[in-house]
Amino acid sequence: MQIVTAQTILAYVGAAIAEIVGCFAFWGWLRLGKPIWWLAPGCASLVLFAYLLTLVDSAAAGRTFAAYGGVYIVASLAWLRAVEGISPDRWDIGGAALCLAGAALIIAGPR
Repeated sequence: MQIVTAQTILAYVGAAIAEIVGCFAFWGWLRLGKPIWWLAPGCASLVLFAYLLTLVDSAAAGRTFAAYGGVYIVASLAWLRAVEGISPDRWDIGGAALCLAGAALIIAGPR
């Protein structure tokens, strides 16, 4: 079994925040009527997201991205609560827990 390091956890959490911020910048511009300049920091945030995923110690990009998916789901629900003010329901929480368990299996499974 591969040991998940603090660097991997920090890379995944940082990548999730960067991706959500970048995507929200586009959402804000297209759906909320925010000014076009929102796209500049949004693009920079998406570049940071991609860079942070390269810090994960894995031999395969696809496995890194797959495991990241579970972290992204949990972070998205935290964003839903913290920024959009909507509480995740039991189905959101159960689904996120299931996805996070799957991500842990992918990233830390014996190879």
